[in-house]
Amino acid sequence: MPLDDKTPNWRHQLILVDREEMTVDGVVNLGSFDEREIVIETEHGMLQIKGEGLNIKQLNLDKGNIVIEGTVKSLAYDDEPRSKKGLLERLLK
Repeated sequence: MPLDDKTPNWRHQLILVDREEMTVDGVVNLGSFDEREIVIETEHGMLQIKGEGLNIKQLNLDKGNIVIEGTVKSLAYDDEPRSKKGLLERLLK
């Protein structure tokens, strides 16, 4: 249950269909994206998605989800736990 109305209770999950459409729940922030790589901050750390022709079909940070189209070739999580630093500060360290 959320602590208050502004604190959503997301469940982090990934759904990948035929390596061509991916839905991610539990998204906190969008880091960077282009047609070959998308970096997102999730409840369980930074997630790097690599592929070809990647496109963000839908992004809703209020609900904490993203839908990505394109050919997904790899998924990788950053091992460092999520900190209170800003996304840009963590990427530029």
